Amino acid sequence: MTSNLDSFIQRSRPLPEPIATSQEVRDRGSTFIATIYRAVTLNEARACTNHLKNVVHASKPASHEISAWRLMVPKNGKTGLGGPDDFRLESGSDDDGEQWAGGKVLKVMETQAVIDAVVIVSRWYGGILLGPARFSHIETCSLEVCQSFKKKEQLDECILALNTLDDTLAELRRELAELSADDKDGDQHSQSRNKPAPKKPNYAEMTESDLPRAKRLVLARENAVTSVKKMIAKRRAGNSGPST
Repeated sequence: MTSNLDSFIQRSRPLPEPIATSQEVRDRGSTFIATIYRAVTLNEARACTNHLKNVVHASKPASHEISAWRLMVPKNGKTGLGGPDDFRLESGSDDDGEQWAGGKVLKVMETQAVIDAVVIVSRWYGGILLGPARFSHIETCSLEVCQSFKKKEQLDECILALNTLDDTLAELRRELAELSADDKDGDQHSQSRNKPAPKKPNYAEMTESDLPRAKRLVLARENAVTSVKKMIAKRRAGNSGPST
């Protein structure tokens, strides 16, 4: 155990961090747990599996570490800089002694459209054969972490959109303030220029449970951007009217 752990600690890269871990499923002494990691190469997917097996579960090895992966990798001769057409989908699975189990995990990933990830279902065998029920447990665990992964992706997309929209809205509001200040006297104009910008919200603390709120915030910011753009257009039209 120590040598395995040391080999990971001495690496220059950070240790793999799971995106989600499922609830335990227990049946007649057997235990199933799924873990999902982000991975963009086959080597990364294998590193995550090895880390889970040799470090996380080193003190209590699982009977099977069933895995499946779906990755968008550059096509031969492509750099990835040419856009989506530079990539191809690479997928696969490893039963790790639990025949047909890897394919079950992969099927769940396909159904949930999970890409750039590896799902590992760890099974601790309890001494009693479960028959087809084991596949149901494997699929249940896999589905849970895949759904968490998709929610995390959606949340990340919302946070990126919110940060972009906040920057856009701040710039538009500055522009509107400048246009409005043209109608003010010098002191008011100076105060308008020196007015500090509002503090930008910190979205980093949002979790999966905040996804509905994040989506509402994105819609609200989009509406605000549209509204301020209309105000700017109206102000410009007024300023450019015929002089008397």
